[in-house]
Amino acid sequence: MEQVSGAERLADAVADLAGRVVSAVRGGDHRAVVPGTCSEAAVRVAAVRVLGADTLLASAVTGRAPDPADVAVCDQAIRAHQPAETASLPSRWTHWAMVDALSRFGGTDVRPQWRVQPPARWLEEASWQELTHQLAVLGALALPGADCAVARVAAARPVDLARGFVRAVRRRDWRQAAAAGRWLCLSDEVPGTLGLGTGLEFVAMMGEPDPIVALHLEAARAIEDAGSRSGEAGT
Repeated sequence: MEQVSGAERLADAVADLAGRVVSAVRGGDHRAVVPGTCSEAAVRVAAVRVLGADTLLASAVTGRAPDPADVAVCDQAIRAHQPAETASLPSRWTHWAMVDALSRFGGTDVRPQWRVQPPARWLEEASWQELTHQLAVLGALALPGADCAVARVAAARPVDLARGFVRAVRRRDWRQAAAAGRWLCLSDEVPGTLGLGTGLEFVAMMGEPDPIVALHLEAARAIEDAGSRSGEAGT
């Protein structure tokens, strides 16, 4: 029972943190997104590790410096939850994403090996179903101007990712659909028959009460906005 209770507390903490991030991205009036009043510091740190680099999403898409308290707890999460040498590649990538975000936003020095990108070949060889699943897990890497091995694989497989988006919508897996749509917003080669904009609106209507879904959708909007500004600057 204690394990179930602990899992529920962590799930609640992750949902609360995701909601705070969404509010910050939308222009909320609070600076720090990680609540400092949580009675269980370990749960707070674990929630940051679960949400990963998206804890600092507001700064990633707005350019605003994150609150020092958020930087500190992200740094704590990185050090408290280091992936083992035998950890899966998705776990290693989510850790790398946090390190990368922290290094861009004033985090403390981290071990040099944490800055090295893990391999991404397994994504190149994955089926379209597995590709979509894994990219949903690695959604925090889908940011305006993203440049890493995972982002390059996603950019090279827009048709497969589009198929995965449609499959997720049909299965009512709103989190996976929102994350896949987030990645698709980075691509210039999304199939026109997909109707991505309409699809994302549908995902928002059906799944946005889930703060994780809302977070991915806010990131997708930020990517589209950044692309629009870039296009206007180039004309």
